[in-house]
Amino acid sequence: MEIQGSAAVVTGGASGLGEATVRVLLERGARAAILDLGHSKGAELAASLGGDAIFCETDVTSEEQVTAALDRAVEAFGEIRGVVNCAGIGSAARTVDREGRPFDLSFFRHTVEVNLVGTFNVIRLAAARMLGNPPDAGGERGAIVNTASVAAFEGQIGQAAYSASKGGIVGMTLPIARDLAKAGIRVNTIAPGLFATPLLMLMPEPARQALASHIPFPPRLGEPREYAMLALQVLENPMLNGETIRLDGAVRMPPR
Repeated sequence: MEIQGSAAVVTGGASGLGEATVRVLLERGARAAILDLGHSKGAELAASLGGDAIFCETDVTSEEQVTAALDRAVEAFGEIRGVVNCAGIGSAARTVDREGRPFDLSFFRHTVEVNLVGTFNVIRLAAARMLGNPPDAGGERGAIVNTASVAAFEGQIGQAAYSASKGGIVGMTLPIARDLAKAGIRVNTIAPGLFATPLLMLMPEPARQALASHIPFPPRLGEPREYAMLALQVLENPMLNGETIRLDGAVRMPPR
């Protein structure tokens, strides 16, 4: 995928990894549709970035809202060549807590619904639109990047729901890449480690330092722009397909 002059959709694009990706896309000459919830700062972000960015209020679990957002992006930009799925939520609860109460099943379902089902919902609807793109010189019609987590591989205590949702993203990456290969649409996933996202930055400084101490090198939290840099390389590199790439400074998470 040629970034310059292309159009991309970024879910969860109003903050954190998604916002950084939107900014880097525009720096590289692309246009971007920011898909995020209505209470996000997506509208303000799009206004500050000028005419090459639009905001579409979107709940990724809703077929109707994702359809409307993608239709608006196509109307604004002519086509969609790239998708970066950053929308997601965190969750923390033990399978059975210290008082003997079982995990709230509705909480588990909601985490999986947003992170896993929401990601697939965007993939399937965006890919259907990419089918109408004329292929480039290499036969490519589009590229999709998903966001998992190292928790997909080393989920910590209390991360059953989150790890299940992110593990599902890893697990479906290769099958979807194979599904879409004949259409010239690539699908890859990035599994970030510990990054300085808004959610993590709400933690007290000592807690953040303790987390960073687990990272071999560099011994610090990742910067959202570093995620964005990799996302753009994945979009650009035509030989990357069906892969999950860890971006974690060689960290392997302990149980807690």
